Amino acid sequence: MMSEDLIGRTVSRRGLLAATFAASGMLATLAGCSSGDSTDAATASDGSSKGTLKVAMELAYPPFETRDEQGEPTGISVTFMRDFGEAYGYDIQIENTAWDGLIPSLQTGAADCVISSMTITDEREEQVDFTDPYAVAQLAILANASSGVASIDDLNQEGKTVAVKTGSTGDVYATEHLTSATVMRLTDESACVTEVTQGRADGFLYDQLTIYRNQAANPDTTTAVYIPFQDPEYWGIAVANGNDALREELNAFIAEGKENGEFDRLTDQYLSEEHTAFEELGFRWFFDFDDSQEQANA
Repeated sequence: MMSEDLIGRTVSRRGLLAATFAASGMLATLAGCSSGDSTDAATASDGSSKGTLKVAMELAYPPFETRDEQGEPTGISVTFMRDFGEAYGYDIQIENTAWDGLIPSLQTGAADCVISSMTITDEREEQVDFTDPYAVAQLAILANASSGVASIDDLNQEGKTVAVKTGSTGDVYATEHLTSATVMRLTDESACVTEVTQGRADGFLYDQLTIYRNQAANPDTTTAVYIPFQDPEYWGIAVANGNDALREELNAFIAEGKENGEFDRLTDQYLSEEHTAFEELGFRWFFDFDDSQEQANA
């Protein structure tokens, strides 16, 4: 079982690095970002205003990217980007985009950046540029209670069916490593969970938080397998290739957030119960950036 020391920092406000970078001339108009002619554009801490920044995400993964009761975008990624906009002078416009359309939205200019709990992978880095990691996650298994699955090896058997979300890192892992099983690819997380709860799939591969939540919601029909079977995955914000100005601003804000308590505040607002559960289970938390602990997961 994994054991991690979680980071605790005092919450403070944002904007220090924004002012620093503005002073050094790095807050130039971004290539690929929408023009600054919006009448309701945000204002940075230094008083500058840059107009609208289009941010693509799939609003289907609570509490990171989702909708509230009124249908408005909400969640950790939404709040994080709005905090970034406040600090750097952007009016943030959320673009709800299907998962398989996220990277194309950057390539066509329909979006300026993508933040959607997206793992940084070599394949994706051939298509877009990523920021430094802002979160870390690990795959787990939601198994049907009658499947007999207690490890990843139990899934890699003839006659076993594993559900994955198309294009996810669970899909990549299953394709590369579960060659003896039948891989069932579906378009969204809830469909994968349904296949497991109804016994049409033996297991579903996704991050630990998703598995934890869905097992708790389906205690009679599912079990959770948290034994680590791959290295930690790092989530990044994607920008179009060559959009270094925006990427550097985002990197600065991520670095600041790791120091000033931004991620602790987001945890308290959206994930306090899950944070407690992760501590009790000995899981590495999403915003635990201490890579020196990785040896404990081996």
